[in-house]
Amino acid sequence: MKVVAADNVFILVSTAFVLLMSVPALALFYGGLTKTKSMLNTMMMVIVAFCLTSFLWIVYGYSLSFGPDVGGVIGSLKYLFLSGINPSDAAPAAENLYHYLFIFFQMTFAAITVALMAGAFVERMKFSAWMIISVLWATFVYFPVAHWIWGGGFLGDVGTLDFAGGLVVHETSGLAALVGAYMLGKRKEAVMLPSSLPLVAIGTGLLWFGWFGFNGGSALGMNAQAVSAAFVTSIAALVGGFVWMSLEWIKFKKPTSLGLFTGVIAGLATITPASGFVDVFGAVIIGVLAALICFWAVVYLKNRLGYDDSLDVFGVHGVGGITGAILLALFAKPEVADVKGLFFGGGLAQLWPQLAGIAIVGVYTVVLTVIIFKVTDALVGLRVSKDEEVEGLDEAIHGEKAYSKEY
Repeated sequence: MKVVAADNVFILVSTAFVLLMSVPALALFYGGLTKTKSMLNTMMMVIVAFCLTSFLWIVYGYSLSFGPDVGGVIGSLKYLFLSGINPSDAAPAAENLYHYLFIFFQMTFAAITVALMAGAFVERMKFSAWMIISVLWATFVYFPVAHWIWGGGFLGDVGTLDFAGGLVVHETSGLAALVGAYMLGKRKEAVMLPSSLPLVAIGTGLLWFGWFGFNGGSALGMNAQAVSAAFVTSIAALVGGFVWMSLEWIKFKKPTSLGLFTGVIAGLATITPASGFVDVFGAVIIGVLAALICFWAVVYLKNRLGYDDSLDVFGVHGVGGITGAILLALFAKPEVADVKGLFFGGGLAQLWPQLAGIAIVGVYTVVLTVIIFKVTDALVGLRVSKDEEVEGLDEAIHGEKAYSKEY
């Protein structure tokens, strides 16, 4: 197959969209949700994770994720430092694309996955600890899991499907957020005091915009599946936002902007693994269920289990990604991508590989995240001091303020 110019233009634009999702979209979204005194620290956690992971991707991450398969578990180091790759080469995993472009596109996925975790740890984690965790977690969690499902590994071989990252991105980051929140312990001031809901609104809009590249671009070409994936992604987002807002209105008697924004993100996260396989009907159902299930996780499960996931990374992304991976097996329509879900004549055939993927990725992520946090704690400690936490991490760690006193 020859390199296709139109496909390369589309994926280059999609790559820019996914980069935008981290810098600045996720930084603004998380920063706006954080207390003013730790707002810059939160934004820096997102961006430094993006930078570190992107560099590791170039050095060995791409090779471990998409290099020639070794035992179904990991890629070889054939592409260490991207050696032997010329700008004019076609990508082995997508021969219609230039190799550099495929590497670039997948790099933005790896980087945002690590950055997503930061939302669970804000306002109390040492910046040095976060940098170490970012490096270790990308290396030992993200790169292997990406290979298992997308790079020719054993989960892909058994039929586990994940169109754009419900398991590879959202389940891994969500479960790591849950584990890390437990190991860090609760904040001294755990009451939610967003510094700027308008910034959250801007971040939500930019994330929604970027998700067109995240899900649409995962078709790896300018084709009908890409258009369908982008369309159903937007439908799930708007349905998820409206339903979440309605649930808050019923339970708390007020429809909040934060509820609307959170529901949009829940819809986006939940549709991600299924976006290339479901039609408009499936997207509407997924949007409704995303809001219902993630709302339950954030409002009820979180209180029941007593963990302090500051910005609800597990409740929205972890629960959403897992839910979407299961719903894929129910609503996949063969006319979209030749995959039959339960309600379209496929029976339970696709459900078993989905459940296997969820279980294996989940157990691996939890175990490795525990080890990584314990190693990091032994090296530099995980938490700032009580005085630093009360003062705010912007001044205590970075010597800066988000806003001057005159503002």
